[in-house]
Amino acid sequence: MSSGRTVTLNTGHKMPKIGYGTWQAEPGQVGDGIYEALKAGYRHLDLAKIYGNQPEVAQGLERALGDVPGLKREDIFITSKLWNTKHRPGDVEAALDDTLEELRLDYLDLYLIHWPVPFKSGNDLFPKAANEGEVELDLGVSICQTWKAMTQLPKSKARSVGVSNFTVEHLEAIIQDTGVVPAVNQIERHPRIPDPRLLDYCARKQIITTAYSAFGNNPFGLPLLVNAPEVKAVADRLSKAQGKTVPPAQVILAWCTRGNHTVIPKSVTPSRIRENFVDVDIDDEAFNAIEELGKSPQRFNVPYTNKPRWNINIFGDEKEKDAVNKVVLKL
Repeated sequence: MSSGRTVTLNTGHKMPKIGYGTWQAEPGQVGDGIYEALKAGYRHLDLAKIYGNQPEVAQGLERALGDVPGLKREDIFITSKLWNTKHRPGDVEAALDDTLEELRLDYLDLYLIHWPVPFKSGNDLFPKAANEGEVELDLGVSICQTWKAMTQLPKSKARSVGVSNFTVEHLEAIIQDTGVVPAVNQIERHPRIPDPRLLDYCARKQIITTAYSAFGNNPFGLPLLVNAPEVKAVADRLSKAQGKTVPPAQVILAWCTRGNHTVIPKSVTPSRIRENFVDVDIDDEAFNAIEELGKSPQRFNVPYTNKPRWNINIFGDEKEKDAVNKVVLKL
């Protein structure tokens, strides 16, 4: 594991604060991205079955293990995620085995429930519902049942387990039911959605939070946060104070990792991959200036707005107010 810049999970394992994300990476590019990231010093890779690129990730990983001097599998913290169609307890370990086979690995460092939303079980990743334009949900399985199956996975295959996109209510339900606290909750987190209640809860329970969409990536065509005047102003001030260029992206990543938090920026451009890995310290003035963006909170990743639609209220967001279904906590 790379020195410094790590957090310790409640399982005792160390996880690098900055990881390399592979969501929405174009086919034919993610293998090179993985290689460049590992060459640049990243030792944390964030993957998922639904991204559809794990076999290509395996190619980049194997290339790096062969080319980067001294790099070994045990130096790299690798995360992947259980997809929604595999929430039935009997499907969970088989889904993990499938991911390990795609990645050509013996184990994962971390395996997450990707969403607290079960889809109809099967091989179709987005099973169509009777209502046109919607995904068929499976309301006959609860997040407690899925989490219990996750906790029973062999440690030889998944060293730590956690969740993603879970709220305080979801976390409370699975912890009360099983007594097992997730190691990680991976969430949409950026300056426009600070979510102090969730962060405080996770801190109390010793759950590490990992931020995705840190730059405010969104499907609505809205400007990225690296272009926000508030972020640019902080970057300019820090550049002058430190006598070197501090890009807006580094400011946001420093905001994300302040405290016991982690982040998984994504890029397939070698220069940006390297830039995102540079360690920048921000002072209280800079941190508070970025926090101001949270006064107009906006969540960008709301599956109720997806195509096909997930007709379920996950976060209690205004965009979900017309959703028919709620997350099934326990049956």
